[in-house]
Amino acid sequence: MRVVELKYMKLHQVWQLGVKDMKAVPLPRPRAAPKRRAWILAVAAFIFIALAWAYLYPPPHYTSPVRDWLPGRLPAEPARELTDEERASRVVFRQILTTPPVRSKNSKIAFMFLTPGTLPFERLWEKFFEGHEGRYTIYIHASREKPEHVSPIFVGREIHSEKVTWGKISMVDAERRLLANALQDIDNQHFVLLSDSCVPLHNFDYVYDYLMGANLSFIDCFYDPGPHGNFRYSQNMLPEVTETDFRKGSQWFSVKRQHALMIIADSLYYTKFKLHCRPGMEDGRNCYADEHYLPTVFHMMDPDGIANWSVTHVDWSEGKWHPKAYRAKDVTFDLLKNITSIDMNHHVTSDSKKVVTEKPCLWNGAKRPCYLFARKFYPESINNLLTLFANYTLI
Repeated sequence: MRVVELKYMKLHQVWQLGVKDMKAVPLPRPRAAPKRRAWILAVAAFIFIALAWAYLYPPPHYTSPVRDWLPGRLPAEPARELTDEERASRVVFRQILTTPPVRSKNSKIAFMFLTPGTLPFERLWEKFFEGHEGRYTIYIHASREKPEHVSPIFVGREIHSEKVTWGKISMVDAERRLLANALQDIDNQHFVLLSDSCVPLHNFDYVYDYLMGANLSFIDCFYDPGPHGNFRYSQNMLPEVTETDFRKGSQWFSVKRQHALMIIADSLYYTKFKLHCRPGMEDGRNCYADEHYLPTVFHMMDPDGIANWSVTHVDWSEGKWHPKAYRAKDVTFDLLKNITSIDMNHHVTSDSKKVVTEKPCLWNGAKRPCYLFARKFYPESINNLLTLFANYTLI
């Protein structure tokens, strides 16, 4: 009995000690109330939805630096195994597209003139550039002879140039040469290719805001199954370029800095077009690299990053090998205002069906006039253009 009582006393002491120790241990902090957790989750969900909406549907005059390099814009991997050269090219393109663009405090537009010699509209362009020093740069690729300048802003703006033959890869070489020179200036953020027959359709401020504020590059691109489209494709471009990827478009582009870097960095696709897109190919086919190279590459590599139309107007309605050219008598206020009012771009296939595709020109999601420049104007029209400039460029 005595032993049992001693054991009971010891157990009672241990229990009391345990209770005393428990009083010293701090109680756990209560969890957040369910209502508070629900409120926090609701706020987080709202922020996520707001950011997603802003990305997908930005305001008409807003362009996001992040939107330019999000991975969603990258090319999809083909089902087949990539060649070594193709994989290397995609690595370079992916790096360019996913690297945040360098932002300049003094952003400029590079105006790149591809011309055989003297520029006949220098006085008109001088009027266009007047008062906007520091917001533009000029580069001239003169393929035949050294230009004679009438405007001081064009003096000394020539780059090293080579002979250019219409329809051959030398045309693309000249474009890449202009881009390589213009890219050396870190302030150049947009790059416009112009011919000697091009004229401005708007004043400088309008053009600057249009290009610098756009979230796309303006590269013309469409599918043409006809003789002047996919008939020009060569099976020798396989496996990297398939016939279903082959595209057509105007050579007169306007591109952001990232896309300009892609153009001069490319070796694989450039070589394919150099070797297998030229006049006098097999089966009597004629392929012109300047009409197919850039549309095809950007359709494959960054289809959502281009507008699929050119901001340089040209009239092919006459159905000839060359577009309509404007003589002095043709250059009137009504002609220029009609061109500047066009807000739909259209493409026509070259097959017997002559399928017409019309789409609105969307600038950051909003419908806007399509064209900033126009060609082809004869030199004789310079006086009419100078007289009309102040009126037809009014917004």
